[in-house]
Amino acid sequence: MSDQDVIVRRARAEDIPGLVASSAGLFAEDGGTRDATINVGWPREHGAQSFAEAIEDPERLVLVVDDGGQVVGHLMGAVTGPTDRRLVGSATLISMYVRPAYRRARAGARLMGEFLAWAKSCGAEQVEVTAYSANTDAIRFYERNGFGPQLLTLRRTLRSE
Repeated sequence: MSDQDVIVRRARAEDIPGLVASSAGLFAEDGGTRDATINVGWPREHGAQSFAEAIEDPERLVLVVDDGGQVVGHLMGAVTGPTDRRLVGSATLISMYVRPAYRRARAGARLMGEFLAWAKSCGAEQVEVTAYSANTDAIRFYERNGFGPQLLTLRRTLRSE
């Protein structure tokens, strides 16, 4: 499959079922295998409403990877600020997923390019994304796209003793 086989475009209301399926793929593959506290059913339970709201929100971006009318990937981002706490405008890549069969078609790079252009057009001076530390493929992808480490989250589980 070549990068010409798919297009990246803004999501529309009719894409919501495909966006929910893409988000479910992300939850199952990423958080579902790396974080036992993640509700892998969240996309099916709440995704349609979340994506519908995001598509209509001018401070959020929802993109799809479209292969002949079928959603095979997505990206959702948001822009904020500047604020009293963060003195520059910032864009956050909230979620991104491309079905494995489409990853070599540069769909992720095209999603990232659109996200970065959108963030800049919104006045953001920085962009950020989080990834599970065990997701080395995602970390390498983000590093190839100019991201570098900024914060480290440490977690401890509390158990009844």
